[in-house]
Amino acid sequence: MTANFAYALVQMLHNFGAVAVVGSPAAAWLWAREHRAAPAVLAWLVAAGWLVQALSGTGFAVVSHYSRGELPEVAGVALLALYVKVGCAAGSLGLVAYYLTRSAQSREKIQRWIWASLFAAGVAALSGAAVLRWYG
Repeated sequence: MTANFAYALVQMLHNFGAVAVVGSPAAAWLWAREHRAAPAVLAWLVAAGWLVQALSGTGFAVVSHYSRGELPEVAGVALLALYVKVGCAAGSLGLVAYYLTRSAQSREKIQRWIWASLFAAGVAALSGAAVLRWYG
């Protein structure tokens, strides 16, 4: 398997994770009132999306290591973007865990804040990905 093909597979997974981390919170934020069961399913989808993002992000480094013999050099603005992505993933997984364990006790206002925060984290991470791609 060529390095380009391996990168393409990892990128495909990364893109599906990106859809989940932005699309699921947007849907829940907009439709939570109308569909009571949907937010729990979407919370699990957000968690899966962030895990896919983390694993596929690691996959980029693994493919680079095995195809080039070294890890990609990430410095400056790209390193900051990577920190933003990792922070968004960690914070979002924490919010999803809170939502799944305590959402029944939370007021609707808090639930909507969680979904808005998850959406913002997804957008921030995707923005960081663009910076990382072009400055890394």
